[in-house]
Amino acid sequence: MSRVLLIVGGGIAAYKACEIVRLLRKAGHGVRCVLTEGGSHFVTAMTLAALSEEEVHTTLWDLKDEAEMGHIQLSRQADLIVVAPATADLLARMAAGLANDLATTLLLATDKPVLAAPAMNVRMWLHPATQRNVSQLRADGITVMEPDEGAMACGEFGPGRLPEPTAIITRIELLLANGPGGSAPQALGTGHRPLVDKHILVTAGPTHEPIDPVRYIANRSSGKQGFAVAEALASLGARVSLVAGPVALATPAGVTRIDVETAREMAAAVDRALPADAAIMVAAVADWRAEGAAEQKLKKAAGGIPSLQLVENPDILATLGHSPNRPRLLVGFAAETEHVVTHARDKLARKGADWIIANDVSGDVMGGDTNTVHLVSAGGVETWEHMPKANVARRLADRIAATLQDPVQPG
Repeated sequence: MSRVLLIVGGGIAAYKACEIVRLLRKAGHGVRCVLTEGGSHFVTAMTLAALSEEEVHTTLWDLKDEAEMGHIQLSRQADLIVVAPATADLLARMAAGLANDLATTLLLATDKPVLAAPAMNVRMWLHPATQRNVSQLRADGITVMEPDEGAMACGEFGPGRLPEPTAIITRIELLLANGPGGSAPQALGTGHRPLVDKHILVTAGPTHEPIDPVRYIANRSSGKQGFAVAEALASLGARVSLVAGPVALATPAGVTRIDVETAREMAAAVDRALPADAAIMVAAVADWRAEGAAEQKLKKAAGGIPSLQLVENPDILATLGHSPNRPRLLVGFAAETEHVVTHARDKLARKGADWIIANDVSGDVMGGDTNTVHLVSAGGVETWEHMPKANVARRLADRIAATLQDPVQPG
């Protein structure tokens, strides 16, 4: 069981710390919380203690704890320290190396990896001082996530929202998988790196096929599973090229991102990204597009509903499966609503892939944070238990690493 020390900063997003604790416990990790003075104005120590089932620490001046040098013990007993929310003030004090409360003192005393999830007003985040502090922290080996963009409690809009708890958990899992507990702070990707000499191509998200300048054909893919796969592969040292359809997700650390909109653009980007040691085709590419998209918005008319003539899009997986530049390992994804394994077996044969990762998307998988998948290969079918998409990605990345290290051709 990994041990996470969560420092809760003083901002309105502090209430999300409760969900972070819940998700960490659900994933099997031990959690101990440090509640800053500012954080205590938004969430109580009692709440965090109930969720973590551990004592919550709030002050550097606790006679019992500090008689035993409690801040040193806290900083050394954890496998990973997470600061969420990391306010502008807290980031500034971390960058300056201050030690004027329990949180900053133990951060200065730690020899473990540190992850900071910022949350603040958009202007505070974009201020040169904050950006300078973030750059310094990253240079010091601290992993600082990019904040989400959106509406804020103050009424403004832009980057500065705390990343969603599920995204924070994904980054925590990746840092823990990299071998936390070393003797020095480490950034994402500095642990076990079996893919360090490999180039891996990943596609993710939907494609949008225009009907006219304001309408398009699409699907419900969020890109979350593909982005998680790209991030997991990068954490194992791979040089990852991520061809992404139109999704509102932050680029994973260490990943080269190529944004596209249509299936034809994705096919061209995939071709340009070759050669690759492996290709993981997670994207939900639209099968059809409108023939001759209208140059102007289609209007309602007395003539009735306009008819759309559909034509087939390029089959990126099949093209790659039969290409002279075919990667050594080719993995496709199959989003099905019935006969999941049967359709996946058929797709495996038709597309020329080594593996098909099949899942049932009839529920809330598309756009959700969990998945149940079947790995279908010539050797049979493996059904993985229901788990967070980040866990699916890590398990798949480990399997890819083991396969590419095997001198025998995968299949």
